[in-house]
Amino acid sequence: MNRIEKFFESTRKHFEKGGKLEKLWPFYESIETVFFAPARVSLVAPNVRDHLDVKRYMMLVIIALLPHYAFGVYNVGYQSHLASGLGTDLWPVIWTGLKAVVPIVVVVYIFGFAWETLFASVRKHELSEGVLVTCALLPLTLPPTIPLWQAALGISFGIVIGKEIFGGTGRNFLNPALTGRAFLYFAYPAQNSGDAIWTVLSGGRTAAVDAYTGATPLSIAAAAEPSGNIQSAFADAGYSTAKLFFGLYPGSIGGTSAFLAVTGAAFLIILGIANYRIIFGCILGLLGTGLLLNLLAVEGSSPYLTLNPFDHLIIGGSMFAFAYMATDPVSAAHMQGARWVFGFGIGVLTVLVRVFNPAFPEGVGLAVLFMNLFAPLLDHLEIKYKLRKRIPNV
Repeated sequence: MNRIEKFFESTRKHFEKGGKLEKLWPFYESIETVFFAPARVSLVAPNVRDHLDVKRYMMLVIIALLPHYAFGVYNVGYQSHLASGLGTDLWPVIWTGLKAVVPIVVVVYIFGFAWETLFASVRKHELSEGVLVTCALLPLTLPPTIPLWQAALGISFGIVIGKEIFGGTGRNFLNPALTGRAFLYFAYPAQNSGDAIWTVLSGGRTAAVDAYTGATPLSIAAAAEPSGNIQSAFADAGYSTAKLFFGLYPGSIGGTSAFLAVTGAAFLIILGIANYRIIFGCILGLLGTGLLLNLLAVEGSSPYLTLNPFDHLIIGGSMFAFAYMATDPVSAAHMQGARWVFGFGIGVLTVLVRVFNPAFPEGVGLAVLFMNLFAPLLDHLEIKYKLRKRIPNV
């Protein structure tokens, strides 16, 4: 660490005010404070000391996401080898996954940091630490087959349109990563929807082997015949409850594993980073709506109405979005009661979009963005309610 510290001390002068690289100070500062706490301190009282600054706050979220990346690399490679009729030995599978995932992550971070550095330089403020998490989240929601230029466009739209035009971090009312993901889905549906996009073909193959269907659980549920049974369709596709829970099926790079999302959510809740009210509100809303639709289902109705509420929770990216995107400290509700309502609304909308709009089988992203719009209103209503209950001064 001494060598790293000496390196930053020797190069800092070039980026500080008056240096030849002064305009790149936000980028330099963002890299230095990953390794060391900011050198600037308050000179007069009051002095607040806390080991957890914003950058380290964000880094803990990234640490929670690392298992998703590790699993995503393996699952992408595993599904690729199955579809291509290749062996599923560990290291070849991992290598295939790395070749698919790493370029997407690198492109997203390059363009994400480029936009953040540009806006920080123009506005003359430090680089926002939120870009670290935004650039970590977006690739996990993307299909592994997405063209790299679309990954670059997605992060650009999310950061510029979803955040910077409203004033930057702290002023955006939408989750930037989900904003970029939604833009890609609606702007380029051919590369962001359907079953074929979730599997990378290897070994020169242009089509999957006959024994490999490649259908995701959400697409199976959406395509079920009125007289069919979704649980039977899952079983026919080889999707046991355990496989659905652990996420070993075609899907986004890192959002399929409910097990890892639950583990990450617990990690963030224990550290006080994610608010448990939002996450449990999401779960209650999803399970309650799924159960209500089960009760309303009649003979001849859509089999999606009869889907086990627990299956709604473990398939697709439900738990991933609940743990990492619904809890965004900027775009989520902030009052304690409003957080329950905010999360509950996300859970309800997730099920409703899935069941009644089969053309968009994964509804959780739209649900989070929609409730982002109402978060300020929910906070406002709770504040008004509490002010009415205050005892007037005598």
